[in-house]
Amino acid sequence: MKQYFEDFDFTDFWDDDEYALENYVEDHPSGELIASVEQELGCKLPASYIALMKLHNGGMPVNNCFPMEDSYIQICGIYGIGRTKIYSLCGELGSTFFTGEGMYPDIGCCICDTPSAGHDMIMLDYTKCGRQGEPEVVHVDDSDRITFLAKDFETFIRGLVNESNYDTSADEKIIALHTVEHGRFSTVLAKLCDNFTHIPEIGTVIRKIAKEVVMQKGHFSLHADDLSHLMYDIQFWLYADYKTVRNKKHYLEIYPEIMTLTHDGEFTMNGYAPGFVADWMEERLKSGAIKPGLFKLKMAEAFKQSIRDKLKECL
Repeated sequence: MKQYFEDFDFTDFWDDDEYALENYVEDHPSGELIASVEQELGCKLPASYIALMKLHNGGMPVNNCFPMEDSYIQICGIYGIGRTKIYSLCGELGSTFFTGEGMYPDIGCCICDTPSAGHDMIMLDYTKCGRQGEPEVVHVDDSDRITFLAKDFETFIRGLVNESNYDTSADEKIIALHTVEHGRFSTVLAKLCDNFTHIPEIGTVIRKIAKEVVMQKGHFSLHADDLSHLMYDIQFWLYADYKTVRNKKHYLEIYPEIMTLTHDGEFTMNGYAPGFVADWMEERLKSGAIKPGLFKLKMAEAFKQSIRDKLKECL
């Protein structure tokens, strides 16, 4: 009988953190389970795949990148044989979900997901060998473009390398630039921009500042630098012009809902440092740029003009 993964060291191959154990890793598969999963998938799983799953049934590999001619494909995890975990072959978001919904071509089954959250997958391709043969491993994107990766599953596993082999900063910067230039504003931000008349095309202005942040940092995040403070200033002006800000504590509480952090938009940082915002506001209150009014905070007119002047300089 052929032996698979001879001389392959699986020490430290798997990243068994809490997330992987909860979402990927199944119990060792029985013969009955393997047969029932194969019947549900409509294809015979490669013997090398079954051999690996009998050692460790699904999970997130430490080496998660597969080299291609001019780039690489990154995977999140390898689907285990089973039904109980979300990312198993027959799990809630496993192969049966994507192929059953017709999201990917009927060439076989999905075995690995990617960071794109379903917009591309690693699949076993039975087109040449038939459903009982030895499938190739391919990459399929959401336009059904199929790219050959490896002649079989074992070759694919042996070809995985660590992401440290690649400098992903350029790719991340490109994604961040696309997000700030074209990402949909949240409902809150869109409404604030629609009702703001003090600076023409304020939405375009916000995108230009965000683009400059990305150009300087390589990603979209606000800290304690001048551009971040300018964005904080505009956020406050937008919100205070439309709704009441009672005091500093109130503003810090509602800040996450204002602009870059809401869940219904694409233009987002997906997080922020509250301390930076608190320090910015404390400085603006001490300088008089933001000052108490009748039951609310308001921005000083002279400071509003200084914002306009800054925008002329930096944009």
